This record gives sequence, C-alpha cells and structure tokens, in this order.
Amino acid sequence: MPGLLATRRLPAFADSATPETPKDHLLQRSGSIGYAPVKFARKLEQKALVTAELKKHGWIPDAVCEQETDYFYDKLGFDDQYFQYESVITIASHILSLYGAKIQALAQGDNTTDTPVRLVREAEDHAVYIDTSFPGVTDQQGPQFEGRLEERYLNATDKVFRVESFRSGCSDWGKPGQELRTYFVSECSFAVDKPEGDDVTDLAKISDKTFLEKATHNTLAIYDRMIKTVVARMGPVMDVYSIQGTKERRLVIGLPRGTCKNFFTALTDLYHYYGLQSSRKYVEQFSNGVCVMSLYLQPANTTEDSTADGALDIDAALHHLITKEASLLFCLPRNYFNDLFVRGELSLQESVYAHCVSAFVAHFLNRLGPEYTSLRQQLDPNSAVHQQLLAKIKRRLREETYTREDVYNIIREQPELVRLLYAQFAGVHFIRRSRSEGGTPDPEQQIKVDRQRLIGRPNRLGGGLQDADIQKLIHEKTNNEHELHVMMSFATFNKHVLKTNFYQPTKTAISFRLDPSFLPPEEYPEPLYGMFLVIGDEFRGTHLRFRDVARGGIRIVKSRTREAYSMNVRGLFDENYALASTQQKKNKDIPEGGAKGVILLDADKQDRGEQAFRKYIDALIDLLLEGHSPGIKDKIVDLYGKEEILFCGPDENTAGLVDWATEHARARGAPWWKSFFTGKSKRLGGIPHDAYGMTSLSVRQYVEGVYEKLGWKEEEVTKIQTGGPDGDLGSNEILLGKEKYVTIIDGAGVLHDPNGLDRSELVRLAKARQMIDAYNAPLSADGYRVLVDDVDLTLPSGEKVANGTNFRNTAHLRDFHAGNREAGSSADMFVPCGGRPEAININNVGQLIDEATGKSRLPALVEGANLFVTQDAKLALEKAGCLVYKDASTNKGGVTSSSLEVLASLSFDDAGFRTHMCVDAHTGAEPAFYRAYVASVQDIIRSNARMEFDAIEREHEATSTPRSLISNRLSEAIVKLQEEMASSSLWQDIKLRTTVLNSAFPPLLLQHIGLDTMLERIPESYVRAIFGCFLASRFVYKHGIAPSPFRIYEFISSFDTQH
Repeated sequence: MPGLLATRRLPAFADSATPETPKDHLLQRSGSIGYAPVKFARKLEQKALVTAELKKHGWIPDAVCEQETDYFYDKLGFDDQYFQYESVITIASHILSLYGAKIQALAQGDNTTDTPVRLVREAEDHAVYIDTSFPGVTDQQGPQFEGRLEERYLNATDKVFRVESFRSGCSDWGKPGQELRTYFVSECSFAVDKPEGDDVTDLAKISDKTFLEKATHNTLAIYDRMIKTVVARMGPVMDVYSIQGTKERRLVIGLPRGTCKNFFTALTDLYHYYGLQSSRKYVEQFSNGVCVMSLYLQPANTTEDSTADGALDIDAALHHLITKEASLLFCLPRNYFNDLFVRGELSLQESVYAHCVSAFVAHFLNRLGPEYTSLRQQLDPNSAVHQQLLAKIKRRLREETYTREDVYNIIREQPELVRLLYAQFAGVHFIRRSRSEGGTPDPEQQIKVDRQRLIGRPNRLGGGLQDADIQKLIHEKTNNEHELHVMMSFATFNKHVLKTNFYQPTKTAISFRLDPSFLPPEEYPEPLYGMFLVIGDEFRGTHLRFRDVARGGIRIVKSRTREAYSMNVRGLFDENYALASTQQKKNKDIPEGGAKGVILLDADKQDRGEQAFRKYIDALIDLLLEGHSPGIKDKIVDLYGKEEILFCGPDENTAGLVDWATEHARARGAPWWKSFFTGKSKRLGGIPHDAYGMTSLSVRQYVEGVYEKLGWKEEEVTKIQTGGPDGDLGSNEILLGKEKYVTIIDGAGVLHDPNGLDRSELVRLAKARQMIDAYNAPLSADGYRVLVDDVDLTLPSGEKVANGTNFRNTAHLRDFHAGNREAGSSADMFVPCGGRPEAININNVGQLIDEATGKSRLPALVEGANLFVTQDAKLALEKAGCLVYKDASTNKGGVTSSSLEVLASLSFDDAGFRTHMCVDAHTGAEPAFYRAYVASVQDIIRSNARMEFDAIEREHEATSTPRSLISNRLSEAIVKLQEEMASSSLWQDIKLRTTVLNSAFPPLLLQHIGLDTMLERIPESYVRAIFGCFLASRFVYKHGIAPSPFRIYEFISSFDTQH
C-alpha cells in the first residue's frame, strides 16, 4: 500500500509537533507488549485430534489433510489464544471452510493465493473473528468485523466483554501485502462486581480475572493511573507511550463505559486516516464502569522511508492529531459524513464540522420566505378559517422546502466548499498552543503539515479570503438555487458563531454559542438574546434565552416512532423558541427573562436520555467557564467577550437529573453552582416543585377564581385532565382539588367514567405517582379504560377502538357528555396538566365547538401544560364562549419558586447556604429557615397568581378583549416597563432603590442576611432586574396595560411615600 502517512491531508491549523516524551512514558522493548503471552500447552495434541476429525468424516482427501492442518496451525500466524478458545470440531470446520474456498477459487479459474482468510465464531459468552486485510486501510466493502463485534458485544448492556486483537503476517494467503487480523472476545468475570468506597479504583478488585493473570506490572501501573483519572472526569482520557528503539507507540484511552457506542471502530478509522496500523489492540473493562483501550500503533508502511520529505512524524500524528481528535470521535463516532472521512475526501474535523452545520442548516434553512409574510399580512388574524389555511401552508412549506436528506446530499456533493468553509471557521476559532500549553510549534514540522494540508488547494487556510470572496466562490461552485442556499447557510453559521468547544482537548459533546441576529424577524418577531447549539452522539439540543438574566427548564424530547422523530426534529427550534417565549411572558413577576433548553434524542437513542443530558450540560459549561487546564480545558476564542451565567431548571424527563448537574458544575469549579439549577433535591438546597405543589398552587388560583366568578361549587364540577397522577402538575392538581373527575388522559391511556372516577383511588395514584393503568377501582357501566397498547376494543357505547395509542392521542378532543353546569358540554372544566405542545390547534379546535350552535363544549379551560393550546385555537374557543386562561399566566408558580430559590442561592455564601438551605441527607431534617422560606414562597405564588387573575378579569370586563390576548399584553407591558425601569434614572435614586428592594426581597432573607450583604453578593444585573420587575408588575396589575405617564409618576411617588 502507498505511504499514507506522507500523503493524507491533515486538518487545517492542526498542531504538528509533539512535546518530548516524558521518561515515565518510555517503555523498554522487552516489556512493551504489556501482556504475558499465551502459550497453549496442548496445541500439538489438539492438532492431532483436529486431523483425525477431518479424516474421520472424509471432508478433505487424506493425501492433503495433514498438509492443510499443518498450514493452518503453523503458517497463518494465529495467536495461541485462538486454539485455546476453540473446540476441535470448530477448528476442523474452519480448516474445511478455507479448503472449500480454495476449491471454489480453482473452479472459477482464480489464483487461490488471493483468497482471503475469513472466519467467524460467535457465542453468548465469547467470539472469534479472523480476517485478512491490508494494514492501515479501512475496507468499506469488507466484512466489517470490528463493527459487528462492537455492536453485539462492546455495546451490550446486559453483559460486559473484553477484547484482544492481533495482527500477524499471512504468508501464501490473500493478496500481496495483506496480513491476518484476529479478534478474541470474552465475557468478563470481575473479582468484585459492585465495588464501593476505596475499592472503586482498586485494580485487584475491579479487574477482569483474565486481565489480572495476563497483564504485566507495567500495564497494571498504566491502567491504575488511567482509571483514577477517568473516574474524576467526563469523556475520554488519553495517554501515549513510546517504545524505545522502535517506531511503535502505545496509545491508551480510558472512558466511562457506555458513554460512546462505536468508539472502538471509529478510532480504527482515525488512525487509518493518518496512515497508521495496529499490531495489537486490547479493550479492558472494569466493574467500576471504566473501559480502557490500549492500541499499539506504527506507520502502516514501514518499508518506505518515513523520514522522507513531506512525511509527518508519528509522534506528531499521535499526540497532536489522534489524541486531540479522539475527543471529536467521542462526541460523534459516526457522523453523517463519516464515509467521506474514511475515503479521505474530508478530514475528521471537516466531516464533524459538516455534521454540526448540517443540523444548523436543517433547522434554519426551511424558512418561509417573503411570499408567506405577504400572504400573512393580507389575511385576517381574527378569522379562524384564514388562520387554519395559513397554518397548513406554513406546515407544508417547512416540510417540503428542504428535507434533511436533501441537505445531506447537497453537502456530500460539495466537499471542496466544505473544506473551504471549515478553514474559515478554524481560522477564527482555532488557537495554536505554545510548548507550555501542550504544543511545541516546530517550523519544520509545521511546513510539512501546511504543505500536506494545502497541496493543490490555494488559500485553504484562509489565505486572506473575506466573506465576499467566500460568497463568490460559493456562487461559482454551486449548480442550482438549492445548493446555493445550503452552502450559504454554512457561511451564515461561521459568521454567527461567537464561541465553541470544538477545539477543546476534552469534551463530551460539541457546543456553539451563536449570535441569533440571523433569525428573520417576520418569523421570530421577539429577538433572542442568546442561542446555544449542542450536538452529541445521542442527541441534538438548543438553549435559547430572551434576556441576559434569564431562566427556564431543560427538557428531553423523546419520539415513539421514526415518524414522530422526523416531526420533532423539524420542529425542534420552533418548539424551543415558543417555550422560551412563553417562559418570557410567564416570568413577568420575577427578575429572570424567559429561557428554555430542549434536548431531542436521536431516533435510535431513545433509552439514552440521562447520558444525553449529561453531555449537553457539560458542553454548555465548556462555554461558560474559562479554560485553565492546558491539555484538558484550554482557553477558547470568545467573540462574545462577557461573562455568561445560565439559570436552568427541570422540565419534561429531567427532574431526576438536576442534582447531578448541580454537583457537576461545582466539581468543574463554577462559582455559580448553587444557582445553576433549580428544582434540585433538598440536600442541595433545592425547593422541589412537586413536593410542595409550587406550579399547581398558581394553577389552582385560576381554577378557583373561575369557580368564584361563575358561582360554582367545586365538589359538583365535572373535570377533564390531561397529564395523569404520575406527573408533578397532574398529581398535585388531583391532591389540591375536590372536583368530580370524569376523564384523565396520560401516558398510559384514557380513563373515563361520566358518573365520576373514584376520588380516593385517584388520590392513591397521585401519592404513589402512578399512571392510570394502575387504577384499581370499579367503573360504572358507562366507564372505560383504553391503554395505549390496546387494539380492537369496543366501548360501552358500541364505538370501536382499533388502536389505543391513536385513541389516546385524540381523546382530549372527544365529547364526553359529562357537563353538569351547561347543557351539551363535554365537562365543566378542562385542565391540561401534560401533553405535547399544540395538542389543540386551529386545525382540530373545531371538534371542541358544537357545529350547530357554535358554542364551545368546554365552558372553562385553565391551561396548566405549556403550549397545549395554540394562540389561534384559544381565540377560537373564547369566541365560542369558553373562559380560557393561558399557560403564561396560570402555571407561573413553578418559575416563581425557582426564582426565589435562585435568590437564596445568590444571597448566602457557601457555608450559610449549607447550614440554612440544605436538608440533612441522612436524617431528612429541614433547617428552620428552610421550612419558613418554603412557606413564604408558597404565599408569594398565591399572591402573584391572584393579582394577575384579577387584573385579567378587570381588563376583560372593561374592554371585552379575549383573556388570552390580555395575558400576552400584560406580559408584554410588564416586561417592557421592567426593562425601562431597570435602566432608568430611578435606579440612581438610592432612597427609592432601597425602598423597592426592601419590599421586593423576601423578609426572611432580609432579616437573616441583611440588605447590604445581599447587595454585595448578588450580581448587580440581577438586582437591577429585581428592582425593575417588582415595580413594573405591581404597577401594571394595579393600573392596567396602557395607563397614562402621569399614573406611573403617581405610582412611584405613592410607593415611595407608603413604604
């Protein structure tokens, strides 16, 4: 094979030289193998038995039988481990297979020496793979044994396996230059299966027994150091050892087991790309969850002069390319353009870059265009027919303009442009390191790198090309409008990346902080302040916020089917934007603006939610903390140039993960770890929403407000609820209320009884957090339960249900004929406490409106779940007579609680926080301050919710404006006034400022810490936000949406006097 090490392209801006090898990383040749060689004592005896087995069956003529057996045992170079593992019958069958391959080749007139050796033996507890291949080359047409063993054994979740692999010469077999590669897989047997305490890093306790028997003292020392480093970090840890007197190097990589599927195979592609081959490879597993890979690497063609002009030194390749790029492999072991990387058309960095930008393109290329904007302006926003038509056109345009496959195919056809655009990206964000930072700029080696990287490609490293030059080249290279738009989106991406962890030596996912100014205002009228894009092996995720100081939950979105995934991936950004926008409106009473994070699991990674969350959080922290550990966390290029702090919280599928996020932020040295996440457990000072019903407390103020307004007796009200007794909002809504439930719809299915469900059983389920499939009370003759896995059911009415999932997904639109208060109503009250966004939209809201009378079948709807009803559907329901209270107003109790939790975190120092806000993890004892503070938070939630409910009703009675519009306008008025007040000269009025802050801060914090100390500890931007939001919300709730300027002056004056 050609000297690939001298011809492969290297990534732009790659460090090219390696630091001198430390003395403890120099291995003596005699001890370099690291494992005691296997000697099978019964090999000759077994060989005789195999020969006898072949002769007994007459499979091979006696004249050549011994010759074929001798050749198999003595010439092919199999490791003794193979003969030790396999039975006589198995080895005989392998010899017969090779003999048959020879006969077939002769029959076809082929040269038998070109026939490859290829054997497979797979069992539940072990496997053997043998193949002939060219060293240093990935054969995409070959049997792919590595991928096969990795998928079946290394990726297994129920068992743990170790791997040993060897390459040896293969004389007289296969094509010239091919060698024999063997893989031996065996199930691990650990000394201690579940280590605890100090045993977690004790090799004698956590190792596989076979490994302990075979590993040399040197290998044990290397693995001991590696394991102790891995348990303290996320992501891969790498080390390189030189073997004295040889060109061979030992690359050792440790990582938490199960954090990166297909990494073993991807690593092979990487070192092949750089013209290296492995003589031996080992994958060792440990019972503490650590996996260590050990690879012995050397130039693939050792017969050529590897020091020839243009060749890259192996140490430079290993230290600066493989060890640095392995973190990219960990993030994306199989990117969308991996085949281009394997073929050498793109480097790993270029293919990973293309993968990341393709996600950006897929989200932001399917824009609607000026024609849609013109059409929207012509249609009546108050017409349900017009809005329904517009919604259908919008959905169709986004689905059909560019599919993901279209985007991928276009990128595939433009590798030259990808290289050019990547070079532009690297020219901004890559930092060449000095010797002290883990690199040694070597002019001679750098010339070689640049020559290889630039060969035949002028201006590849930027070459002074400006944006206009790059756009011109894109126009020249693309063949049609679609290609032009896709590749121009790469340029847009490059222009708006403010910082990235792409070049961090260690990372778990790839993150980008983007300037969101590229978003079209006709589609996103409310400008974002900040945007993060995170790409990982199991997911893609975004984080959006509308103000510098902003807070919102992080949710994981799962997809039951590939069709559902396709819908979710198309709507990922829009859903995130809508959720953050709702949060912005909901946060009117608190200092933080709206934010939200969404993690979408890949279609085939639905069981990897926790792993995805951890990588997402770690990648975000990479961009929030300045790197101070050369070779681990380096400094990055920061075009944003200011400190950023994110305030996050739990959301769908993440409630049990926020403790880890908090502790991980603390472990990484984040000074803001206490306030990073709300909703954490009590031992970390959290105020869990579900335990205290924080979100439900504000929803209940609206539900009870409706009953007071309409004069309804709560116990007689019939009620429908989505989101069952297993969830936070659903369970607490059941526990706090006294209504007569007729229908509950949750993840398990639909439970309905028009005569009322058993309240005591619902309370039991709510306390146990169980879904309705655990409901264990009798139903009336008219009641039924349909679970999502049910098929071909018949309801008491005679209606047929073909599919339980489909029935559940549309059950909230059914007419349940259970209204007590108004004739013809489905029920008296509908409280969505869970469900997917836009479950009620302009296309299906008609099913909730009586066609004959035009009257809503729901007298009242209090939207507890975020975005359950679209705005146009809300307006249609209100027009039909339904009292609708939207999510931004109703469920703000959770955000209020979280904000006050953040405030306490910022106000206390670490010692005071542990003493007064952290519940004892062993006894569960709550500090007295904590109990009192929680009670005060609950009072504030009730007060804020009732103030807004009353303000909405006053405005509606005065103007007849739909309540859902009033809710939006209240939010907009408060947010706008808050920003004006926070930045106005009012802040400079020390007396007023002190008065406002003494009223805005909870009395308990003021009494315990004091205003002056709080102001020293809390960031000024946060205090300004508190000042502005307190004044603005109180003013708007009292005086309405559009009062005169005199009212504001009067309010400020009276506030100063009264307080």
